[in-house]
Amino acid sequence: MNSDQFKALEAFSSLRLQRLQNFLQSNQIVKSWERFTATMAARQETAPHKQRDTRVLQVNASKIGQFVFENSQQSFLGDWHIKLSEDNSDAANLQEAASRLRDSDMPVAFPTETVYGLGADATRSAAVRGIYSAKGRPSDNPLIVHISSLSQLRRLLVPKNGLSPDLKSAPDPIPPIYEPLISRFWPGPLTILLPLPTPSLLAPEVTASLPTVAVRMPSSTLALALIHLADVPIAAPSANASSKPSPTTAAHVLHDLAGRIDLILDGGPCNVGVESTVVDGLTNPPVILRPGGVSIDMLRSFPGWEDVQVAYEDGAETGAPRAPGMKYKHYSPNARVLLFHGQMDGVSAKRYLGKGKSVGVLTTRTWQEGFLQSGSQIPGNPPISNMNGHVPNGDAKVHQLRENADPELEIVEVTPSLTPIAIPSAQHSQVRLSDQDDQDTTEIWTIGLGQNTANIARGLFSALRELDQKGVDIIFVEGIDDGEGGAAAAVMNRLRKAAEAEIIL
Repeated sequence: MNSDQFKALEAFSSLRLQRLQNFLQSNQIVKSWERFTATMAARQETAPHKQRDTRVLQVNASKIGQFVFENSQQSFLGDWHIKLSEDNSDAANLQEAASRLRDSDMPVAFPTETVYGLGADATRSAAVRGIYSAKGRPSDNPLIVHISSLSQLRRLLVPKNGLSPDLKSAPDPIPPIYEPLISRFWPGPLTILLPLPTPSLLAPEVTASLPTVAVRMPSSTLALALIHLADVPIAAPSANASSKPSPTTAAHVLHDLAGRIDLILDGGPCNVGVESTVVDGLTNPPVILRPGGVSIDMLRSFPGWEDVQVAYEDGAETGAPRAPGMKYKHYSPNARVLLFHGQMDGVSAKRYLGKGKSVGVLTTRTWQEGFLQSGSQIPGNPPISNMNGHVPNGDAKVHQLRENADPELEIVEVTPSLTPIAIPSAQHSQVRLSDQDDQDTTEIWTIGLGQNTANIARGLFSALRELDQKGVDIIFVEGIDDGEGGAAAAVMNRLRKAAEAEIIL
């Protein structure tokens, strides 16, 4: 081959390569790929789940039995057991769920103090894969492992082939950096990242190939009893369809996962309402990977955590997630969500209320009256000024659940007293935007979450779901000051992940 022939071949090859690149970058191939992935995802979601008969079993945690502590501190951190009540449907339902977790590959939904979880035996790959399948969850999104005692945790942190019958004689596998946090915040809404031993007892699907595992001990006595009776660590993300608002009632779980799982334990509404704080103390300085009820200021009061940093973004992040909830869009209702800061006055209302639209509104601290001053209230509809975080005329959904015993810290204690909590319902009104046009009206569904941060966190996901059920096109949410940290930062983190835009008025 002479030089001219070689140059001609080189030019031809370059042209073919350019055409191939253009083809791969064309809209046609992109759209074809999107159709293919959408079809495969739909097949994966619908094919295995249609024949399941989902049952909801009621469990009152106060009736399941007596907790017996085998340690001088009378703490769930040490060894303990439970004496189940005899001839009791609550205890029987709990035992059935524990048996399924231990012996089957089908996940079970159960309540914690934060949100409802979808649990499976964290040591068996088939069981863990059932979680990803039921939720439609991406496989690179790691799971949190729930434990019921420190003894159970320590067994997970030693190599699978190096288990000692007497863990007390071996060095403590729990890193010392976590000791003060465990003593203060466990059981409770705090998740810690721990080094994964090699080989590990945990199924590889739990950690999504990461060298660490996220672990927490819930404060819900129902959840603790379930894990203890199953006698296995429980991998459990939130029990919702992936990307949807997290469930805080059994009804939310049933709405998303009916036909996909067999069993839902109904222990009433969750008290905290947003997921746990996730921290990584294996780095220097330590970092917060997901905000929750434990604030950065609270963490900085403990030795080794004085310089803890924020390492999360409020939007969807790129790259491999270090902890659950970091990478993908989460907490999103079907309706579009707009997150606002500031008072919604008449001018602002006219700008964002569209003709003939159905609008959902979540109010927190200042939107009690100003939002609807842009239009005329149609006779026969309740005025928006009544919706200030309480349901008019006492028309509230009242549930019995464990009230926060320490609202300043926003941490749920293990054995608080039972008190009723009112969850406001959506209130309907119609607003006429123009006095000249009777057809220029907007349907309004409003839920007032009140001014208390704990109440806002507790009701957030439930409110987003209720407005979705009303069929609204768009949801306006009044943001709160996340400079407060803790639950306020958690609320705003979830809202920013759900919102398509954040607007300063």
